[in-house]
Amino acid sequence: MSREGGFGRRAFLRSAGLSALAGAVATGSAAAAPILGPIVGLDGEGPGAKVDFDTLQERLGIDSTKWDEQYRRFGGKDKVDVGMGIADMDFKSAPCIQKALAERLQHDNWGYVTMSPAYFETIAAFNKRRYGLEIDPKTIMNSNAVHPSIIATLRAFSPPGSRVLMFAPIYSGFYSDIRIVGNKPADVPMKLVNGRYSMDFEAFERAIDIDTHTTILCNPQNPTGNVWSKQDLMTLGEICLKHRILVLADEVHCDFINKGAKYTPFASLPNEAVVRNSVTFKSAAKSFNLAGMQVAYLFSNNKEVVAKIKAWHREGISTPGMVAQRAAYTEGDAWLDQLVAYNDANLTFVDDYMRKNIPMLKSVKPEGTYLGWVDVSAVMAKIGAVAKAEEATKNGTPTTPTQVMERWFVEHAKVQMNPGSSFGTGGEARMRMNCATSRKMLELALSNLAAATRNL
Repeated sequence: MSREGGFGRRAFLRSAGLSALAGAVATGSAAAAPILGPIVGLDGEGPGAKVDFDTLQERLGIDSTKWDEQYRRFGGKDKVDVGMGIADMDFKSAPCIQKALAERLQHDNWGYVTMSPAYFETIAAFNKRRYGLEIDPKTIMNSNAVHPSIIATLRAFSPPGSRVLMFAPIYSGFYSDIRIVGNKPADVPMKLVNGRYSMDFEAFERAIDIDTHTTILCNPQNPTGNVWSKQDLMTLGEICLKHRILVLADEVHCDFINKGAKYTPFASLPNEAVVRNSVTFKSAAKSFNLAGMQVAYLFSNNKEVVAKIKAWHREGISTPGMVAQRAAYTEGDAWLDQLVAYNDANLTFVDDYMRKNIPMLKSVKPEGTYLGWVDVSAVMAKIGAVAKAEEATKNGTPTTPTQVMERWFVEHAKVQMNPGSSFGTGGEARMRMNCATSRKMLELALSNLAAATRNL
């Protein structure tokens, strides 16, 4: 890269070697948050060992969606220094997962497997241990991902043509789930004050009509990073109970809760009737980076709800997924605790850096998840993104302003982020930034963004 302050990703990886970031890293006036402490071993094994999240393993050449796919999309390895789009992490897997998979590989038969009661008990025990959440193991259903289980639940409770309410902006994948079953997504815009979002309960209740049977809740919220309070959830739950609207609670990011926030599982609310009017979807896929393993689960304490879902849902996960999630949930707590702390410090670093060095980008540190939600409206105005999108659409290529911004950031900063328009109402001038990478890689991305916007 020829821009001042930028440098190539491969050169960066070579220079980084196996060394961790000691103390703080600075570009301009921004100092990185300190890392977790001295590294004792690279895998986090052993009493008191620290996990090395600063040393990354090369992900190119393994058909990584986050890396290889972006190179294919944008024209080669020299086009993208940092992939910050797809929501998975760049860190090496927890040692307990690697060990469990290696042991299973010694049994070279990959025929059908049966999920034992003990497997479901590990899921219940993990949720009880970390969140005090009581789950009857017999109510847990397997799924190879959250999407198929949400689709099955919508088929069970939302007749074709009916509306599914969602507080927006919200995770883009829900829109395709809704359309696959012949339903209509109905956005309820959230309130936005000083960069913070909140649920607009009055607008939500006004949006309910005779064709509304379900709502999808994201907690913590993707992409805004909200961690909803118990009162938020109770208010929403009571409205939905009153109007007989089933709550589909997607809580896959629940293990990423940052300092000052508290995660409340929807299934832990004190009103039993509210809880019975809900289904919860979870997975180790985000927390332990197992998305490629095809592993997830869902549950409800309402037997009638479970029975209706089972009529539409074909349970099943891969054998490696079962092995990996069981290992994560039985032996991965210490690794996960360090990951959450490292992620929290990453997000603090991003927040500080942007305020001090990238005035054209605005972002508020999220309460949960590892995702930044960046206001790019100032850059959009400078480069004429709206006019460029209109021109492309007029010429036969439907394009949104934030899709224009995605390409602009790749071409000028070699950083790929997700266009906010795909997250529904309220995402029109935003980009989603995945910060689940090493501190050094984050600094590379931010210094590139700073250089690209400095002279606009």
